[in-house]
Amino acid sequence: MSEAWNIRFGTAGTSDSFAAQGYKSSLDVPEYTAKMGLNAFEYQCGRGVRLGLDKAARMAALAAERDILFSVHAPYYISMSSLEEDKRLNSIQYLLQSAAVCRALGGRRIIFHSGSCGKQSREAALEKALDTMRRAVAALDAAGFGDMTLCPETMGKVGQLGTLDEVLTLCGVDSRITPCIDFGHLNARTLGGIQTKADYAAILDRMAEVLDDDRARQFHVHFSRIEYSAGGEKRHWTFADTQFGPEPQPLMELLAERQLTPVVICESAGTQAEDAQTMQQMYRAARNV
Repeated sequence: MSEAWNIRFGTAGTSDSFAAQGYKSSLDVPEYTAKMGLNAFEYQCGRGVRLGLDKAARMAALAAERDILFSVHAPYYISMSSLEEDKRLNSIQYLLQSAAVCRALGGRRIIFHSGSCGKQSREAALEKALDTMRRAVAALDAAGFGDMTLCPETMGKVGQLGTLDEVLTLCGVDSRITPCIDFGHLNARTLGGIQTKADYAAILDRMAEVLDDDRARQFHVHFSRIEYSAGGEKRHWTFADTQFGPEPQPLMELLAERQLTPVVICESAGTQAEDAQTMQQMYRAARNV
């Protein structure tokens, strides 16, 4: 990764204020993102890769003028651990489709959900996912997408594959695989396990211990307040909904103190850009910028 890599703040999709300000087209995303003072945007392909490559290239040109970095969230129906072999192997095709769009957008990172454990043990599910990940890396290389970065995401439901250690194990398949640490998800699946600055520090320490390279400093972040029940994640909320955790301030302080440079993507429910601004301000205050 480049030595010039800097921390970035942005959103997953557009806030309600995107339409409220009169924007209508995905071609408006770069202008809106820059207007909000942000420099990252995660394009959502959760329901399928439907963005045309020509339009993506036009978006990339508009983003490059404003120093905005795109990433892509791959389809939600990816399941690298599925007991159904066709579904498991089809996941590789969805990653290839996502890589094509990501490259057209000028981005490098493809974020995805690994799948659920279903009726198998966590160990068996992880073994299947590891095999799928190896196949995916080989397929991306064969298709000329070796410069793309796969980012498996920590997940919010207890039954899903995606604990911190499971994601870090998937990252062990190839040195290019970079974790997407969704702190809201980790808080939800541990039923409120992120309460203090030390709780955040333990996550960052574990990542540094296992990866021991730039990926532990330049990782991908998802952040939002998330409501949870006994099974984990229920619903995303906004920063104004302070009855739900986790709190962003301690994490921003740690990123500043440790001089970490992730891409921080806010997934608040409708206030992504505004809450991303808040995290950016917290970070800058901690850096005394």
